[in-house]
Amino acid sequence: MADLTALWEIGLPLAGAGGGLGYAKARAPRVFWTVVGLPVAQIRFAVTYRSTMDVCGLTVQPSRLRAFLVRNVARRSDVQPVPPKIRSVRGSSTGMRATLRLPAGLEPADVVAASERLRHAWGVHSVSVVETRPGFVELRMSGYDVLRRVKMPRRLPSGPMTVPVALREDGTAFVRDYLKVPHALTLGANQSGKSMYLRNLVVGLAPMPVALVGIDCKRGVEQRGYAPRLSALAVTPDEAIGVLDALVGEMESRFDLLSDHGAADVWALPEKIRPVPVVLLVDEVAELFLVAVKKDEERRDRMVMQMIRLGQMARAAGIYLEICGQRFGSDLGKGATTLRAQLTGRVVHRVNDKQTADMGLGDVAPDAVAAVTSIPPDRPGLAVAGDTSGGWSRIRTPELSADEAAAACAQFAHLTPLLPCLAPYRPQIFAGSTAAAPGPLTAPVPVAE
Repeated sequence: MADLTALWEIGLPLAGAGGGLGYAKARAPRVFWTVVGLPVAQIRFAVTYRSTMDVCGLTVQPSRLRAFLVRNVARRSDVQPVPPKIRSVRGSSTGMRATLRLPAGLEPADVVAASERLRHAWGVHSVSVVETRPGFVELRMSGYDVLRRVKMPRRLPSGPMTVPVALREDGTAFVRDYLKVPHALTLGANQSGKSMYLRNLVVGLAPMPVALVGIDCKRGVEQRGYAPRLSALAVTPDEAIGVLDALVGEMESRFDLLSDHGAADVWALPEKIRPVPVVLLVDEVAELFLVAVKKDEERRDRMVMQMIRLGQMARAAGIYLEICGQRFGSDLGKGATTLRAQLTGRVVHRVNDKQTADMGLGDVAPDAVAAVTSIPPDRPGLAVAGDTSGGWSRIRTPELSADEAAAACAQFAHLTPLLPCLAPYRPQIFAGSTAAAPGPLTAPVPVAE
């Protein structure tokens, strides 16, 4: 009886603790990682670091001086290969980071190539490699799938034209910085989360002193809800060419202003005379390229030429492009690849074929193409972001409904700047939702008694 009582007193708390940890692992992964996962990962990393680096091919032969000291001072005949030296190890609520000093003979690309093997060796969810400075790399290990349920970090980067729009798989925020990456391309199939990405971007830009210009040739079904915060909105190809011509004219007038003050871009001008930045949001770029009849080809060629001019020169004038579409290749017609070459930032959601992934990332981060084609259809918002440096990372945007985005645009409608060149294309704002509906085509006639 005493043994049964002792077993009850010991087993019940252990069962409760085990059940609590199991629940935390499923429902509160941050808590489980902090309590259990992080200590285990730190011990495993410290114990197996040298052997793991050796089997992953991340060691080099020691220098002659080191070999001499080992043989003659330490009196050891065997000279072990040298792994990268650990500078620091830091834990967080989502993972662990280790800064390594690379020995002569290793480069960051070698560590990147072995990141998948390191992930399995240390039992973490993912390992990404970032070069912090020459000779140093940082291993960013995530302890669990932070992209399963997106929760943005508490501390988000801030600055002029800086928008935290998604969460990276290492737990950090993916930032759309227009001063560093002025133009970007976002690709994705239907129901892939492309519209969700654009909503988060618009909501992040809404409280900023910036003019938003929309082109949505699907009769405005995507961008009509942003109308209170838009300085201009084009919903047909005829309106789109007018908006593009107006933006090119605005760009040329801003160049005259820069020339008069000897400034390289608008951010070098005094704040009092600095023109407001402009972000052009194109919802479906294919609608600007495709034509149904031959007489529309001249209009298409003019729109493409104007967009190419904006992509080549508009950065200095404070005009930035945000292009979205399902496909964007040479099959769209003349000028498509020329325009795509001007779009530095690349974000690719789930696509229907490998060729589309190649269009978005094949020329900037070829290794990311396989990651795009492996995105499951049941994870909308999951995407791969690449840049011209060859680096890439998985990201996912927080869930945001169209009504929430429209409410944010209405909240900051008073910040919408009025540009004279875009005044004819300013969207009409109705007082209420019922007023937005079109009235009857004919006046009602009373029935005679």
